[in-house]
Amino acid sequence: MQHKELGVAVVGCGRMGRLRASLAAVHPAVSFLGVSDADRSRARGLAEKAGAQFHSDDNLELISRPEVNAVIVSTGEQEHTLPVIQAIELGKSVLVEKPIAMSLEDADRMLGAAARNGRELRVGYSRRFKRAYLLAKEQIVLGRLGQIVGANLRAYNSRAQSLQILERTPDATPVTFGMTYYVDLICWFLQGNPAVEVIARAQKGVFQAAGYKADDVTSAILTFADGAVVNLGVDYALPEKYPTFGANSRVEILGTEGVVLIDDDSKDQIVYTDRGIPHSYVPGHSLNAAFMSSTASGDWAQGDFWGPLADETRSWLDHLSTARPCSLTTAEEARKTLEITLAIEQAVRSKKPVSLPLTEVR
Repeated sequence: MQHKELGVAVVGCGRMGRLRASLAAVHPAVSFLGVSDADRSRARGLAEKAGAQFHSDDNLELISRPEVNAVIVSTGEQEHTLPVIQAIELGKSVLVEKPIAMSLEDADRMLGAAARNGRELRVGYSRRFKRAYLLAKEQIVLGRLGQIVGANLRAYNSRAQSLQILERTPDATPVTFGMTYYVDLICWFLQGNPAVEVIARAQKGVFQAAGYKADDVTSAILTFADGAVVNLGVDYALPEKYPTFGANSRVEILGTEGVVLIDDDSKDQIVYTDRGIPHSYVPGHSLNAAFMSSTASGDWAQGDFWGPLADETRSWLDHLSTARPCSLTTAEEARKTLEITLAIEQAVRSKKPVSLPLTEVR
């Protein structure tokens, strides 16, 4: 087995960048780590904490360093395109946070750059690395469910986290930053069977009152090429003190010969404390009662980070170092997921069925 040394650049030193950098710093294949952020003091702080050898407020300066052969882009969603393309054109492998972009045009620019330069681009849909979903995929691959004829997927979250995301990216919605994970999952489960039609409805309320265009609740029906019907639902406007640190989910996959039922609400793991527990995503927000393992990316415990994002990051670094296969979402898959989420929002606006692939986004 080959063992390639890695020089990793982490672009963007927000919450996701800090997590990715801390995980890369202790990976045995990583011999160089650099970080960058428009806020130089934030980049310097992360470099000191993670033990990075280099930091900068210039993304290209970091990406261009000869030690770097792998780049993690953890900027805001609307800022993915430029550093991804710069890294690819410099011959680096890239992992970018989900969604791949906010528009199909930007996604296509990234895919075009990857194809022209023969570089690999993966997208961080870390839900794939939750054990229950990996096992569900395995049952499907082994044919134990027969033909998949339908599915139901829904996710709940509190408005506290959603408003934090909307403050950072006002054009984001619970569909593009929440439901997108479950679109990725179902397309992964139904790999090779493309979605062909979307019907969707939504209702406004909390977010509109806060000055945003996002809907509180969205429900969609996807029809796939072989006739499979999938229901998707998202409500990221639950009360501020709802006892969750992330998405609470349920996934049901229905086959001709079997079924997978995944209760991912985390209600079986509850902590209560008068001292309060800080929310990992929302500064200044805490909960007295909470579902312990509800943080979508994972949790710090005993001095290390555990959970789907940790497993995803390590899997990608293992893949680059040893050429082992990995389950990270490909750029092509992420582009299809983006297209479906955009079609869901288009169907909400038009109140009409939307066919896929999209000919234009209205």
